[in-house]
Amino acid sequence: MAQQIMRDVVRTHLKPGDLLPPERVMLEKYEAGRGTLREALRLLEFQGVIALKPGPGGGPVLLDPDASHLASTLVLLMQLKDAPFRAIMEARTALEPMISNLAAQRMSDESLAELHETIEQMRTDDQHSFLEANKRFHDIIAWSSGNPLFGYMLDSLAGIMDGTILGINYPSNRRKATLKAHENIFDALQARDPDAAQERMYQHILEGMRYAERKFPEALEEVIPWDRALG
Repeated sequence: MAQQIMRDVVRTHLKPGDLLPPERVMLEKYEAGRGTLREALRLLEFQGVIALKPGPGGGPVLLDPDASHLASTLVLLMQLKDAPFRAIMEARTALEPMISNLAAQRMSDESLAELHETIEQMRTDDQHSFLEANKRFHDIIAWSSGNPLFGYMLDSLAGIMDGTILGINYPSNRRKATLKAHENIFDALQARDPDAAQERMYQHILEGMRYAERKFPEALEEVIPWDRALG
């Protein structure tokens, strides 16, 4: 039934914040029992698709789901397959250059301005602020590719892709090198040069892997535990 509900959400062009039909309407429409309907709504709530608004005038409200549920599933599947952190780096090396190529063709001026803000934030001496800006930089580019699948995939990996969860850290010299790489990528995106954006992103991710191989080789072979990723 959850699939039926979502088909109708798409068919009727509901937007985040819109209420789904009342329970009595859905019971009649789907010819289902109250328990079956509520189980379907709980499933959608668990997936982050709806929230159940209490009180008069409440009911199921459509949300704009984030990538947290995908992130949880990916990390769990990786743990079950004993896939190490290296697998994430390899996936980024394959995906992010193409994402940058598309972003150079499709990125809006507003997103370029947001991207520039992350670069300014990365000039800080505070590693936490630097890493947050670093995540946002890659996230903006992914969503600017115009392909929601790329956006969700990179968004879902944002909390673990820098390797800090495994002990990888970024001293001042490494942060400066990362900042320079981001500046070069930004210049290519601003120039709307897909080939340059793709190559510069490739070199950036490749250098990140080489840095981990030199300084934290054990982290590349470590499997990220599901519970730590969720924390």
